[in-house]
Amino acid sequence: MKHFVGIALVFALALMALPFGAEAPAVRAAGPKLCLVTDVGEIDDRSFNQSAYEGLLAAAEELDGETEYIETQNATDYANNIQTLAEAGCQVIITVGFALGDATIKAAEQYPEIYFIGVDQFQPTEVKNVVGLIFPEAKAGFLAGVLAARMSKSGVVAAVLGTDQVPPVVAFKEGYEAGARYANPDIRLISTYHPGGLDKAFTDPEWGAQTAKQAFDQGADVIFGAGGKTGNGALEEVAKLTTPEKPVYCIGVDTDQWETVEAARPCLISSAMKLITKGVRDLIVAWSKGEPSSGNFVGDVGLAPFHDFEDVVPDEVKKELEEIAEMLLSGKLDPLTGQKVE
Repeated sequence: MKHFVGIALVFALALMALPFGAEAPAVRAAGPKLCLVTDVGEIDDRSFNQSAYEGLLAAAEELDGETEYIETQNATDYANNIQTLAEAGCQVIITVGFALGDATIKAAEQYPEIYFIGVDQFQPTEVKNVVGLIFPEAKAGFLAGVLAARMSKSGVVAAVLGTDQVPPVVAFKEGYEAGARYANPDIRLISTYHPGGLDKAFTDPEWGAQTAKQAFDQGADVIFGAGGKTGNGALEEVAKLTTPEKPVYCIGVDTDQWETVEAARPCLISSAMKLITKGVRDLIVAWSKGEPSSGNFVGDVGLAPFHDFEDVVPDEVKKELEEIAEMLLSGKLDPLTGQKVE
């Protein structure tokens, strides 16, 4: 377990201000104490955990709050890590990831005075002091799939994924494949889940890189990386493979990875985003106003900007993506089947 305490100062500098790998001094702020437990992995994973943490920091800055977090080292530590923060006086605890769902509910029952935000944790039964921040990942995946199929010259696209034990990962994959088929019914798909469990599937960039290279060797020229550091490994491998003469594209996940995985920029055409940072921030601020959500709160999704590839993506593809996004938002297009809904 890695345990950190800090004060929110300037949000834009917050990640640099907190020294990873060392404990920051505990200083009591005027506002609330806002806390977070990561899934297995690090707070600066440039993906899922980091996006949630940045939402925590944004809220802490706005509310003049104190922050504290624990980096989970092993899946067996979920409950203990949550309890440690609960006993430390945290008023809000964000638990990041589907795998922390059971531990979060049990902690909420034990600590009814604490407000819990479970990122990617669907709540089948409403509990007053718990909200599940969930996302329609299939919609973001569908847009990424359309983009991949439209940009592919080989007619082969791939996805390098975390474990299929996590429903949001499955939703990304199913949406991606449906979107690719929507754009090109003859597209060939190579989708590969990590074979390991929750303790390894999102922290294995070497496997991600190897799997991306295998897909490339099988003809894939657009590769979607969706699996924390494992997916990042795939993106960075594709960046090494692309050339001006034979471009290969990659698509990131969860956040705009142009901003977080600089090594992937040579291939990173976009990212299938879940606006986790905004969702976490909005839920904390609503709680601070005495308007806490419970049950499930559905966050926003979308494609990240094309950045250096703005002129590479044809205007007709951009227009098509905008039209599809509107259909997905309005419920007129099923992201799992690609069928229009009347």
